[in-house]
Amino acid sequence: MTDRKSSSELHFEAPAPGPWVQDPVHFPRPATRYYQEINPPSLKQGSNDFARFYGLLMDGLQYAFVNGFAYRQLLPPPESEIPERFKRAEQVYAQKLWREQLHEWDEKRKPSSVAMHKELQAINPDGLSDGDLVAYMRRCHDHHSAMIRQHMHFTGAAMVPVGDFLVHAGTWTGLPPSDLLDLMRGSAEVSAGGSGELVRLKKAFAEDAAAREVLNSEGDPAQTLAKLRSIQGEAGAAFAAYLDMVGNRLLDGFDICEPTAIELPDALLRAIRTAVSGEAQAASDADARIAKVRAQVPAAHQAEFDELLGEARLVYHLRDERGVYSDIWASGIMRRAALAAGRRVAGRGRIAAAEHLLDAGFDEMCALVAGTGGPTADELAKRAQYRAAHTAKEAPPFLGPPEPPPPDLSKLPPSTGRVMRSTFAALGHLFGSSEAKNEEKVLFGLAASKGRYEGPARRVSGPSEFGRIVKGDVLVTESTTEAFNILLPLLGGIVTDNGGLLSHAAIVAREYGIPGVVGTREATERIADGTRLRVDGDAGEVTVLG
Repeated sequence: MTDRKSSSELHFEAPAPGPWVQDPVHFPRPATRYYQEINPPSLKQGSNDFARFYGLLMDGLQYAFVNGFAYRQLLPPPESEIPERFKRAEQVYAQKLWREQLHEWDEKRKPSSVAMHKELQAINPDGLSDGDLVAYMRRCHDHHSAMIRQHMHFTGAAMVPVGDFLVHAGTWTGLPPSDLLDLMRGSAEVSAGGSGELVRLKKAFAEDAAAREVLNSEGDPAQTLAKLRSIQGEAGAAFAAYLDMVGNRLLDGFDICEPTAIELPDALLRAIRTAVSGEAQAASDADARIAKVRAQVPAAHQAEFDELLGEARLVYHLRDERGVYSDIWASGIMRRAALAAGRRVAGRGRIAAAEHLLDAGFDEMCALVAGTGGPTADELAKRAQYRAAHTAKEAPPFLGPPEPPPPDLSKLPPSTGRVMRSTFAALGHLFGSSEAKNEEKVLFGLAASKGRYEGPARRVSGPSEFGRIVKGDVLVTESTTEAFNILLPLLGGIVTDNGGLLSHAAIVAREYGIPGVVGTREATERIADGTRLRVDGDAGEVTVLG
């Protein structure tokens, strides 16, 4: 099988029979060897979990990496399971099955995941013997694998009620999805960086003038963070608890090559200053926004509108929480372990830089630490150079034969048709970008977050450059994940190449009330760093002002 089209000198071939679609929304850059190994089996298991739970006529998603770039494929269900899937789909809306998963997440999975994250990050890998370090890395690896599966396991709960609301409310009102998704705003605290630890931090610093003085002091940001953590009393304890919650999370992406929050102390410190500054947030106008849309719903459907909206808002926090508290944190902990191993191996002269160990496969990492083999220093350096030199724009969007037309959902049993329609709607708004043709000075994307803003573009090619962001910038990047919410207080607006109205960038921008336009396809190519922009989150337009 060969690709339809390639825009680079690299050779692309479908990894298995059937059509494959590139995923630049979650993977705008090539993945490490480690991530190429760990992601596909865990993601496939998790997506199979949610497909079966909701009686979907799919067996989940399968991912594969070609030249490091991610491609996805929708798997059909086994023929023998279809009758049982039909029966299961009848229960989805009748019993509101997502509530079962929501309870499981809120009461069990999230608390236990946080506890395990904290247990693993409390261990200092630099103080371990080689054998113990390998064993620790294996614990981190296995935990990371479980967290990728967990992320996908709860996808249905996060998407089905939201997609169902969009389908029905769109039919009743004729409003665009951007207007309907605006009604979700305020229902996902985590997407706006919220947590009990942040609330505690704000309160403690509001009551401690000396702590605020340290927070706002000049000097090395890393040293300032250390001073804040060591402050006596509630302020120091609250600060330490907050860092324990966010410090080892990746700031963007899902791969261990991406930096954690604690590795960018300047950006993290500036974001914390903004978060605790006491700047008043605008009062919520959710009731007014909902009432305005509800008035456009025919009276016969208003009660159903209320129910569907309530369910969508109820589960909406799962969309980002299942990543923030699952694999994004676990990936950061694995990165921490791998960097500790890298320092050890580099200290022995076996590799050129500690960071190069991130480009080893897991077994290769263990062999290098144990001194029993592994790739050469040159090989790891070449892998790191390759990742830095390429982006998903160079890879063809499709591999293999053309995708078949979507199934005729009207011919399915009503319950199955409804759950499939809801799922396809949500997935479409996750991956879909704008198809409008851009102009010389105006780029047309999707209206992700309402409002207008003018400010300087901060063209960022990856998380390692987040330290360049200053308050009031417009972030221009390929895509972001939910973990970036920590730094959102610094931004005046956000513009992405990839992703739809349910992409993490769109959700986070809405929760912060920051004007956002996503899915422009070409922003990172057409907008230079420092260029003044107008971001119109109502119209979905980005204007280059000069």
